[in-house]
Amino acid sequence: MIKHMKPVHPNFRLVSWNIRAGGGKRAVEIALALQALKADLVVLSEFRSSAPSQTIAGMLAETGLTSQCTTISEVNRKQNALLIASKTKLTRVPLRRKPEEPGRWLMVREAEYGISIGGMHIPNQHTGRKPAYHDAVVNLARRWRGGPALLVGDTNSGRILEDEERSVFNRRTHEWFDHLANAGWQDGFRGLYPGRREYTWYSHKNNGFRLDQIFVNSTLHAHLFDVRHIWPIHPETPERRDSLSDHAALIADFII
Repeated sequence: MIKHMKPVHPNFRLVSWNIRAGGGKRAVEIALALQALKADLVVLSEFRSSAPSQTIAGMLAETGLTSQCTTISEVNRKQNALLIASKTKLTRVPLRRKPEEPGRWLMVREAEYGISIGGMHIPNQHTGRKPAYHDAVVNLARRWRGGPALLVGDTNSGRILEDEERSVFNRRTHEWFDHLANAGWQDGFRGLYPGRREYTWYSHKNNGFRLDQIFVNSTLHAHLFDVRHIWPIHPETPERRDSLSDHAALIADFII
């Protein structure tokens, strides 16, 4: 259960990051960047059943993130999956209805505070699979009775005008945020910074979009301290924003 006495400083940090294609030759530097962020729990998108991804998982374990759950496929080593790694024990949360998307959904509960974490990697619009994923997440949010919880990851979604430098998002995607808000799940960044524009992914024409989000349910709202985005860089190419990944890392700090 969430404790009511708040410490002076945040005491629980979550980092969510799409590491791009399993990490590849960037794996060690990705892991070092994650270690430097000193997270209590990490959610990675585009994690894979590959040597570079396993290097990242191993280096996270070396810094205390030893409880790990993943959706990797042993059959297709190039299939994008999720990894959630925590300093406290993780258990999978069984759900009768959830997004039916291979490798792109994972919900766990961490032991210390009893927070449930839903890791998401929503397909792109052109796949035709995004609406079904959106609907499944909204249905889950409306039915949720499991205490403090959050949904986080690369959603490939955003609000019209607010989260885009060029027109990409449609009305259905925009309204997905409204449906989650109406169900009591706050867009953490937008809730703290209503008018701020920050982007977590850029197109080849250098147009920015906020594609990575954290949604916090009503039980957890008051405990969210800050949400920010950073672009960890490779020390050999510090001039490149995307030297480690084409996505920014999302950092959420909580006072629990």
